[in-house]
Amino acid sequence: MDFESFFTRLGSLRVLIIGDIMLDTYLWGNVERISPEAPVPVVALKKKELRVGGAANVALNTAALGAHTSIISVTGDDMDASDLDQLLVQSHIDTSWIIRSSKRITTNKTRVMSRNQQMMRLDAEITADIDSELEEAVIGKVKAFFAARKPDVVIFEDYNKGVLTTRLIEELIRFCRKENVVTAVDPKKKNFLAYREVTIFKPNLKEVREGLNLHTDQVDLSSLQEMHQALQQQLKHEISFITLSEKGVFYKQDEQARIIPTHIRSIADVSGAGDTVIAVAALVYTLSKDMHLAAEMANIAGGLVCEEVGTAAINRQKFLDECELLLGE
Repeated sequence: MDFESFFTRLGSLRVLIIGDIMLDTYLWGNVERISPEAPVPVVALKKKELRVGGAANVALNTAALGAHTSIISVTGDDMDASDLDQLLVQSHIDTSWIIRSSKRITTNKTRVMSRNQQMMRLDAEITADIDSELEEAVIGKVKAFFAARKPDVVIFEDYNKGVLTTRLIEELIRFCRKENVVTAVDPKKKNFLAYREVTIFKPNLKEVREGLNLHTDQVDLSSLQEMHQALQQQLKHEISFITLSEKGVFYKQDEQARIIPTHIRSIADVSGAGDTVIAVAALVYTLSKDMHLAAEMANIAGGLVCEEVGTAAINRQKFLDECELLLGE
């Protein structure tokens, strides 16, 4: 396969990402003593770093691969929203469809880091569902976006922060199916079984077990196919794509089912890997309609970003080189 040409064609895709976007704040420092006020370490701060998280990190990955990327979400009308917008625009992501609301605050996860280890995390967020007025606003934005520039694929990125309500999920998937647009979802527990009739359903193994209330520890092709069947009975979706942590990924589409094992990596941080996996799988499947290729490439991409500390977008050239090395004939 000519991966250079394939990667170039990825740049022709238009992707719309809908879901919970957030700001990741990293406070880096050193620990040299314990506080005299309480038995806690004193972190001498050296630098502050802002990164994008949640659905915004999925957008960062699709944009890094050259796809024309837009986001629809709801944030607060605050400084964190402005910082988040600036980071996204710098990465050539269209933020003009994001709704700012004084009823919400922008999710900000602040991590205190020392020697590449997380000391503490502070979360500022509202996780209640958006109200009906904001639901209508999101639906209006999606329909206006389709009228202006119909996407090739829509990715739903659910982090249980309230943007993707049951009503929105059902209405927007129905709308995408009517428009014949590929849909992919990275679900979370709250709305796990609401994503009926999506094209690609991408949970991790833990989420499948929780969502279906399973108590098995088996991870083999037979048990995973049974999970797919149980999911499909309720979701009527086309493709199950389940990430298996260090064991790789599993997919099933029609009669085709495979476990693709991970490649050996020096793991630094697994945060954000799922965002990269859904971004790559959705783009590759949309372009090729080959789920085996999408799973192989997404598996490689997820491993690559685990070599970085914190959430990070895939490096296009490094990813291309790995695909040629590991998948080229």
